[in-house]
Amino acid sequence: MRTLCASTLIGEFFVIGFAALVAVRMYDVPDGTVWTVSGVAMALCVLLCGALSRPGAVPVGWVLQAALIASGFLVPVMFFLGACFAALWWASVHFGGRIDEAKARFAAGDGAGAAAGEPETGRA
Repeated sequence: MRTLCASTLIGEFFVIGFAALVAVRMYDVPDGTVWTVSGVAMALCVLLCGALSRPGAVPVGWVLQAALIASGFLVPVMFFLGACFAALWWASVHFGGRIDEAKARFAAGDGAGAAAGEPETGRA
């Protein structure tokens, strides 16, 4: 799960930075405000990458997704991009958890013989 979620967060880092560039040029919001809010969001993306193994990281990620969607009120295309990243975040959490479970089963030895190419004999 960590790898998929971290990949999503790094993608968001860049999208937030590009959206800030658009907001600075197109709207009457002070530059300092745009860069402060964007900088905090970008820093949160990077910090969450390192904190994904902690219990509260996924809910904080959901808050970040909601904020990304809400940024569409300033840069309208962010409604679409925020929704795309929210879907990616859901997929990263959902399927990443399944991948982690499969890796744990494999490490426990449930799939070690089949992965090594040994035929199943059906004997106990």
